[in-house]
Amino acid sequence: MPPKKVVEEEKLGPWALGRFSSNLKVGLVGMPNVGKSTLYNALSNCSIPAENFPFCTIDPNSTRVHVPDDRFDWLVEHHKPKSVVQPFLEIVDIAGLVKGASTGAGLGNAFLSHIKAVDGILHVMRAFDDADVIHVEDRVDPVGDIDIITSELRIKDLEFMNSHREKMNKEAQRAAQNPQMAKAHKAEMETVLKIIAWLDSGKEIRNGMDQWGTGDIDHLNTYQLLTAKPVIYLVNLTSKDFKRKKNKWLVKIHEWVKEHGGGTIIPFSGSFEFELQVTPDDQKKQFQVDQEMQTVLPKIVKTAFAMIHLIYFFTAGSDEVKAWCIRKGYKAPQAAGAIHTDFERGFICAETMGFEDLKELGSEAECKAKGKYKQEGKTYVVHDGDVIFFKFNVTAQKKK
Repeated sequence: MPPKKVVEEEKLGPWALGRFSSNLKVGLVGMPNVGKSTLYNALSNCSIPAENFPFCTIDPNSTRVHVPDDRFDWLVEHHKPKSVVQPFLEIVDIAGLVKGASTGAGLGNAFLSHIKAVDGILHVMRAFDDADVIHVEDRVDPVGDIDIITSELRIKDLEFMNSHREKMNKEAQRAAQNPQMAKAHKAEMETVLKIIAWLDSGKEIRNGMDQWGTGDIDHLNTYQLLTAKPVIYLVNLTSKDFKRKKNKWLVKIHEWVKEHGGGTIIPFSGSFEFELQVTPDDQKKQFQVDQEMQTVLPKIVKTAFAMIHLIYFFTAGSDEVKAWCIRKGYKAPQAAGAIHTDFERGFICAETMGFEDLKELGSEAECKAKGKYKQEGKTYVVHDGDVIFFKFNVTAQKKK
């Protein structure tokens, strides 16, 4: 008898953590008065408060910003459609956290719940001295700020998990009465204890991907823990430091991030972005040339979009060119559902061509002639930049 085939468990990456939805958003997080609202204003061109006192932001402000994409621009130029719908990312400005937020300090608990509602974190920190801009800790230390914020999120996660463990302990006797429930209860308790031990050791959930199996990931995505969310670190510099690409804190920030699982660091200048924002549109390009600096807002938006594992596919023709946001890993029927639930329910097939093939060959007809236009079924995983035409039958009944 041949040896039994060993099925290896799929190795999961950070993409496996989080909500599987196309309606995802990121939040600007940091200490009070580090430049979050200034950055938000620049990203959104919204005039929300950005005053010099802690907690000037109380309720979270939200905006949708366009995601720059040369592929989308090419499709618009190619088809010259009657209407266009650009890809977008939802960004939320969350009020500043302070030390002790996990126990209610400042406006702590409410804001921690606001963080729980987003899918990724843009961690803004201040790396400049300015006597006119108050720092809630009465000092400028971006590394200390990261430590405070990260610790508060981890403490809140630990509090949640300990509470969940207590709840499960109370349910243990009832679960034991049913073999299936008992098995599920035992498996989840193992995950719970593993998570608590990890958090107790001072580590964030997102940095334990080699620790979590498929079952652990399923539970983690139910808990939606704060330290499971991906992070980009945004360092607010003076215009002078941003221009010369030097600041005494940058190396220390890089070392901290490297020691805590790594991540993307993007320096920016809130003061420069503000000045650029109030510059007339027809003068913005020249203003950047004159200042010898370039805005990093497009880089922030594109990096944040990728951070929460969003991709998009295109529907394109003479009537409309549109980018549809979906979560990485979506199969063709799920992607069709982003357009309309009927498309998913009555899914027949997806006719696809890669954007690069379309651009290289010049037309849909040429893609068909060269075998680059393909019909894909229900198991097809949609790729970023696919140009898709869905076939569906709305009278098809969903199989029971």
